[in-house]
Amino acid sequence: PGKKVLIVYAHQEPKSFNGALLKIAVEELTKQGCSVTVSDLYAMQFEPRATRNDIVGQLHNPEAFNYGVETWEAYKRGGLSKDLVEEQKKVQEADLLIFQFPLFWFNMPAILKGWMDRVLVQGFAYDLSKVYDGGLLQDKLSLFSFTTGGSQEMFSKEGIGGDIRYVLWPMQHGIMHFCGVKVLEPHICYAPENVSEEKRKEMLAAWTQRLKTLWKEEPIDCSPEWYFK
Repeated sequence: PGKKVLIVYAHQEPKSFNGALLKIAVEELTKQGCSVTVSDLYAMQFEPRATRNDIVGQLHNPEAFNYGVETWEAYKRGGLSKDLVEEQKKVQEADLLIFQFPLFWFNMPAILKGWMDRVLVQGFAYDLSKVYDGGLLQDKLSLFSFTTGGSQEMFSKEGIGGDIRYVLWPMQHGIMHFCGVKVLEPHICYAPENVSEEKRKEMLAAWTQRLKTLWKEEPIDCSPEWYFK
């Protein structure tokens, strides 16, 4: 109780299956006494591109623009654009980050990838000597909840798509673990568009059930073995 949750949601349609998963998470976690904040990226018209507009005022090096260096310097002097500062504040306050999205091309949608690119800047989320278990966002949990177009069989070691864990490596390990965030088991709804209404209801019920005991879960073992064994 009293935990703070940020749900970063990337779907264009509130009536979608992803929209239903979002609604359940907000209701269930609120019922538990958590305070839940949602960043609805499409509704916010969130800018996914990392550009010099992300820096307010003087550039550190106006001669040659280096996004990583400029945002790091801007973060240190409080010179990041307003939308980034707002998202960073939400991340800072959260005990748990839930990312809710449909899988596009074995990856997160561009708008969500843009959120990662722009919000998790050096100085805020990591530092050169402070990464992985030493990342700056320790003591936070994350959970990737997403839908796929392909079936569970397709995303198995033997399937045409290979193990779904390979897809999770850049997101969970390369981003979250890199920033020190602990990672809970992903929540994957396989091909909701291709299953019966009955099966979809079961998927939504399973998500509700999982959320009830979420805070008792242990994070996954953040090692290459988890993904590639």
